[in-house]
Amino acid sequence: MIENFLSHSSEHSLDEWLSYLESLHSSEIDLGLTRVGEVAERLSIDFSFAKVITVAGTNGKGTTCAFIEQVLLSKGKSVAVYSSPHIEHFNERLRINQDDVADQPIIDAFKQIEQARAEISLTYYEYTTLAAFLILMSERPEFIVLEVGLGGRLDATNIINADIAVVTTVDLDHQAFLGNDRETIGREKAGILRTKQHAILGEVFPPESVLKYANDINANVWQREKSFCVSFSDDKTWFWQSSSHNFNNLPLPYIPLDNVATAIMVITLLVPEITEMDLIKAINKTRVAGRTEHFKASCDVVLDVGHNPLAARYLSQYVKQYVQNKPEAKVYAVAAMLADKDIKSTLIELHKDIDAWYVASLTVSRGARAQVLAEYLSVAEGSVNCFDKVEDAYKMALSKAQSTDLILVFGSFYTVASIRKLLV
Repeated sequence: MIENFLSHSSEHSLDEWLSYLESLHSSEIDLGLTRVGEVAERLSIDFSFAKVITVAGTNGKGTTCAFIEQVLLSKGKSVAVYSSPHIEHFNERLRINQDDVADQPIIDAFKQIEQARAEISLTYYEYTTLAAFLILMSERPEFIVLEVGLGGRLDATNIINADIAVVTTVDLDHQAFLGNDRETIGREKAGILRTKQHAILGEVFPPESVLKYANDINANVWQREKSFCVSFSDDKTWFWQSSSHNFNNLPLPYIPLDNVATAIMVITLLVPEITEMDLIKAINKTRVAGRTEHFKASCDVVLDVGHNPLAARYLSQYVKQYVQNKPEAKVYAVAAMLADKDIKSTLIELHKDIDAWYVASLTVSRGARAQVLAEYLSVAEGSVNCFDKVEDAYKMALSKAQSTDLILVFGSFYTVASIRKLLV
């Protein structure tokens, strides 16, 4: 198949390449650095020209990366962000100075990798990560922000030694690959930390395994509520403080505040001259697609890629605040999830906040059937309606909602992508 693909034409489209990459490896996820590390060595991958920030965590990675990016750009720095998965277009995975990379550089990078890998089989993620790295070596931005795909220790991004490593949160997700408790999962995520380099921990109480590993390798740890603190004066402003910086009267962000607080710790290390006004401007400007992303249709619509219990707890708080501000509002949930997620625990976190559920099947190989979600929602106080497609579930919710109501769409990147294209 490989020879047929490569000899069929001298040029293939990006979509053709991506389809080809999906067929190369025996499994979609195959953690380990041996294969990708060997090919990276053949390609002479080297980021010594840039400051590298690697961000791991169960939730909050994308928004933390986005805020770091926004502040650095506002200070005139050149910044690249590599993240995954994408919502609508593959090119979203690599942006340089907030512009998604074009098709041709990706295709050119794929060609280089195909020549270099020879007998080595790479997963889709490993292949595409190496492509991003080749493009970054060509573009040479001052700062590179890498969002870890899965775990940390064995994720393909971890072939790079970061100047600053961030662990946002640690909770249950991807247990089949990372472990069944926070301590085991925490140790996997801590694998991105490096000796004598900065380690930013975004939780007040991170797993002991993270703290132990950081201490064992002599990392320079900055921990929430020990090295940097957050406080509130009222429900509209907040404060951030460390031993070297004090920022007052910060506005509430459009993304989770905890992630902004973690990102500020990173920023103060990278750009010590950062000012309160710089942060205020960045807070007001930073929005991230698919992360409590707000749209106005015939009623309010919020999209969120949240797909685990921790994300659902955050969404529960968001919904409660929304209803507190608009007591007349009813909340309609449109949900679809992957079968390998903790569907029951995720839905239970929200079941008391929702007036009516519109659950759908995901038409992808790992997708869960709507009836599975409905079964777990047997304890829900509102009605539960099943649909074959996410779009149909959303359209029905929209037909039922009044102008004062809220439709919350969540459960996976696939779920959000299905509805976002109807709204943008």
